[in-house]
Amino acid sequence: MKRRVVITGLGAISALGHDVAENWDACRAGRSGVGPITLFDPAAFETRFAAEVTGFDPVKAFGPREARRMDRFTQFALAAAGQALTQSGLPITPENEWRTGVIVGSGVGGLQTTQDAAETLRTRGPRRISPHAVPMLLPDSAAGVIAIHHRLKGPNLAVVSACASGSNAIGEAALMIAYGRADAMLAGGAEAGITSVALAAFNAMTAISRRNDAPQRASRPFDAERDGFVMGEGAAMLVLEARDAAVARGARILAEVVGYGCSEDAYHATAPAEDGLGAAQAMRLALADAGLAPQEVDYLNAHGTSTVLNDRAETTAIKSVFGAYAYHMPISSTKSMHGHLLGAAGALEAVLCVQALEAQVIPPTINYEYPDPACDLDYVPNTARPAHVRTIMKNSFGFGGHNACLLLGSRE
Repeated sequence: MKRRVVITGLGAISALGHDVAENWDACRAGRSGVGPITLFDPAAFETRFAAEVTGFDPVKAFGPREARRMDRFTQFALAAAGQALTQSGLPITPENEWRTGVIVGSGVGGLQTTQDAAETLRTRGPRRISPHAVPMLLPDSAAGVIAIHHRLKGPNLAVVSACASGSNAIGEAALMIAYGRADAMLAGGAEAGITSVALAAFNAMTAISRRNDAPQRASRPFDAERDGFVMGEGAAMLVLEARDAAVARGARILAEVVGYGCSEDAYHATAPAEDGLGAAQAMRLALADAGLAPQEVDYLNAHGTSTVLNDRAETTAIKSVFGAYAYHMPISSTKSMHGHLLGAAGALEAVLCVQALEAQVIPPTINYEYPDPACDLDYVPNTARPAHVRTIMKNSFGFGGHNACLLLGSRE
């Protein structure tokens, strides 16, 4: 029998703040976390801004020895996981440690470690490469480090599906609990991809905004003057549990994972299918998994990257799934504020969706000024909106044609 899966803990770190409350407060206020790049000198690049995590001290958080053995993306993941476990109050004991697992999604893993190792090899030779380089750069290192720190011996893996990774991680973790492979899971995404190599590569693809004169206005999903996404970084983790176990231990239930669907465009390495059929299929599968009609979705948190092709394809997909109701359903993209966290995007946005359920407020799409005739839905422009919200759809799409969709419901 399929078990119900609930969320009992949240953790988040991004350009908007170092915990869930700070991230939600900024989103609700429509405040951007985008600014000049400080992680390296961007003077030679066509884009010189991003949504960086600032003020985060891994040495203070983990100690100098542990901090230097983790890539930045793993540091973010471990910080967010600690927050989520603390909020959940889930005790890890010899009785449940084998039934509690971790899934962390990441698109690029330890990219800075890879880049640094290549530079060390070039300038100082092979004998100067750190013995910690391989475990630091692997995309699965975040899940492994979290498990080691918290003695979580259940299912443990990484999901790598580009910008759908975080949502896929949550969905796959929910399935493990629903069908009895685990009783509790830490699931989410982590990314620290703001590196010189990544910035140069995305510039070469013309995928990221070059609005250097107004970086906080650069991420503008669904706006006619959008010119690409804004790179972000950070992590978000959620504690998922079987509902009966959470109720039995008196846990505070924040929300429920009521549906999950995923699909593949099988179309292009980087561009979404213009007809949106793959994205629409993921949405339909999530609705079927939840046993819900399209009209029962109160708010859709869009992938909404601020690229010309993605925003139009997603709008097309939404219309194909929701029909006339698409014009009455509030939609927004919080990437307009925290940037695009790549493999961690869906996880952070899922955390913000849980907060929207709690507050009964829909976060806005900021920088929406010039309507695109091809994107003609209600994108909750610029200002948060109070609303009666019981069910939220969360879309995530990634390079390679990966599509993931989550349905989150209120705890009632």
